[in-house]
Amino acid sequence: MSTAGEGRQQLDEASVLNAKRTLLQLLARAGVWSGDAEELIGFVEAGALALAYEEVGTAGRSAPEGKGEPYASGWLDGARSVTDALGAVSERALRRAVAADPSAASPDDRPPVGRTELERTHVAVTPLYLSFTDASDLDPEVTEQVLRALLRTMSSRQRAGYAGRLAAFTSEHRTRLERLYAEYGPGSAIAIHGRYSLIHSPTSVAVLERLATAPGDLHEEWDSAELPPAWLDGLTTAWEASG
Repeated sequence: MSTAGEGRQQLDEASVLNAKRTLLQLLARAGVWSGDAEELIGFVEAGALALAYEEVGTAGRSAPEGKGEPYASGWLDGARSVTDALGAVSERALRRAVAADPSAASPDDRPPVGRTELERTHVAVTPLYLSFTDASDLDPEVTEQVLRALLRTMSSRQRAGYAGRLAAFTSEHRTRLERLYAEYGPGSAIAIHGRYSLIHSPTSVAVLERLATAPGDLHEEWDSAELPPAWLDGLTTAWEASG
């Protein structure tokens, strides 16, 4: 059947809500707690709005040609108005998504680290790590403890955007990170040295980002979690030597 005469294809509110409820039920059957599922869906919704905001903002920077100056001026004013409104909707969606975490009293506080925050960070950091080196048999089994310590240096809002921060950090320092993992990581001449054990873990990328961004907070949370101080010393040494 042709849909050519049906106009622009859009989902109505009931269909969107049905899709969300269906996804929640499927995730529940897979063992995902409803609160975690709601939080993740909220971030997807906020992210979709943020991407739409960026796309509309880019498209609205120039008016159609050949319409004259008054038309162009009005068109640009209207485009800015729509873009601003969409940005506000995106911001509200993000606030709702952050607040969906029952441990987050305020988006700017540093609440206890939630399960989905841990999992989101682990999912974000693993492919970044594997872009520099191979998986290591010497990876210490401390992923949760390390990620929990570094996430405690951030507010809920900062945790929500941490995947993007990690991507930006690795892009900015790619050459330096390549040297670090080649010299100290899996397959290097000092691969078994205990001081550099954490370089065999994907979490090392996130720890390096925190060392570069918030070293004081990281050391405080690291000590509180009773993680080996030598691991931070080793990462610091490797980072400085790779600069």
